[in-house]
Amino acid sequence: MWTLKTKLTMIVQQNVSIKHLNTFGIDFKVDNYIVVDSMQVVKELSEEKKLIKHKIQVGGGSNILCIEEQLHATLIHNQLKGKKIIKETAEHVWVEIMAGEKWHDFVVYAIENNWGGVENLSLIPGTVGAAPIQNIGAYGVEVSNCIAEVHAWNWNDKESIKFNKEECKFGYRTSIFKEKWKQKILITSVVFKLDKHHHFNTTYGAITQELDKMGITTLSIKAISDAVIAIRKSKLPNPEVLGNAGSFFKNPTIKLAHFKELQKLHTLIPSFAVDAQHVKVPAGWLIEQCGWKGKKVGACGVHKDQALVLVNYGKASGRDLFNLSEAIIQDVQEKFNIELEREVQILRNTLL
Repeated sequence: MWTLKTKLTMIVQQNVSIKHLNTFGIDFKVDNYIVVDSMQVVKELSEEKKLIKHKIQVGGGSNILCIEEQLHATLIHNQLKGKKIIKETAEHVWVEIMAGEKWHDFVVYAIENNWGGVENLSLIPGTVGAAPIQNIGAYGVEVSNCIAEVHAWNWNDKESIKFNKEECKFGYRTSIFKEKWKQKILITSVVFKLDKHHHFNTTYGAITQELDKMGITTLSIKAISDAVIAIRKSKLPNPEVLGNAGSFFKNPTIKLAHFKELQKLHTLIPSFAVDAQHVKVPAGWLIEQCGWKGKKVGACGVHKDQALVLVNYGKASGRDLFNLSEAIIQDVQEKFNIELEREVQILRNTLL
């Protein structure tokens, strides 16, 4: 590994292993690695056209899978830190969180200040900057519910820009940052509008049962957060122990007519209404029906408790995990005529 000092602030490391920066624990290298921990570094990097021609931006590395041994790119590690209150009213508080802050640390910060809105999103891995890109969601809540603004740096125009909530074009596990602006901007901070008077959401999943198990009789955002954390720990493997990226696939949306045909053969198929003509089917259920839950293929496999989670048992390559996902997609397509879409971002040289 070579380290070069450039200009005043920016440090470029060359031929760096990124095993520590992806929750799958895959050992791959990048040509250049740069930690962005100040706007000064961002501005300096904007002037280096060769470095940013082929770039990848990561926060916590919890939603990526590299299928190359050497990625011919510059990996930009967003480590912008800080938080501040923008304004307050009797009902709400607007707080700006820098993109490099860990997501769960922000959730804890909100709960400690008795600000509601993100408690259902407890223990989701990754950073604040990644949250709007993916429009992260869990237990009946999406992060878009409480985002007021997203601040970013435009690499081409070399200037800061802002997006209001409507301009973010949020959808199910997607946004304008995942589509039109992908790799063209660096999210620098997010402004959240949080509630001082709480509106509890306990209808999704097993939150109510978990609260009963915990003996909670008076609801609070802290209690809901504790329940969500307990559920996630019971269902999802800790990436520090078993390499994974959480949910690997999106829950597919299909036409209602298609669903009714499937119901004739699979009477227990679960669904969630999307609109009058579409329903969402749990990808984990589809994968489990194809016999993949708990199945091990070489050094990787499908988690025994959650079919949505692909795991690295220690020495799997990114290609191994990708091939496993391909086999699962093919089986679900053949059995249900539903094409699964990966939630995890695949990194490969041909797309750079």
